Amino acid sequence: MRLLLVAYPGAGKGTQATRLAAHYGVAQLSSGELLRAEVARGTPIGKAAAAYLRSGDLVPDELVLKVLSSPILEAAKSGGFILDGFPRTVSQAEAAYSLAQELDVVLQAVIYLRVGRDELLRRLRARAGGEGRTDDREKTIAHRFEVFDAQTKPLLDFYDRRGILLDIDGERPVEEVFAAITTAVDRLVG
Repeated sequence: MRLLLVAYPGAGKGTQATRLAAHYGVAQLSSGELLRAEVARGTPIGKAAAAYLRSGDLVPDELVLKVLSSPILEAAKSGGFILDGFPRTVSQAEAAYSLAQELDVVLQAVIYLRVGRDELLRRLRARAGGEGRTDDREKTIAHRFEVFDAQTKPLLDFYDRRGILLDIDGERPVEEVFAAITTAVDRLVG
């Protein structure tokens, strides 16, 4: 099982990725979590990525690929993965697709969690208060939405043309969203 979650910040990617990984018995790989761990450890990758994460900008491809390449290959050998946070641009997706074809780890489904702006803002404000994430401040949230609109949203057309995009209403309760995802994935991949 090789799945990708795509959604605006605050749509529930992490929550659903955790549930899907457990359900399908595969690894959950979050580029954001892996990068934040590098920052916390003060590694060279973490130091290079820190400013991008604070500002809400996309971390350069070469840093993300350094963090993700080994975990993706290991996960693919062990049954698959749920990928959250990469690729984030069409150029990244095209490059990842070429490499994935060579390595026989092509994505089987891409799940787009569709959540409205008001609900996203509510969730991010709550998360900022609860988790204290620096990328969930008001100014950074607005910038992250702009970045998603300009650079990540075009991915939806890329994956839709490949016939692997699943559009899921992410505003429902967590359990209902999870059930909708697994039903759609099982239909597409099954």
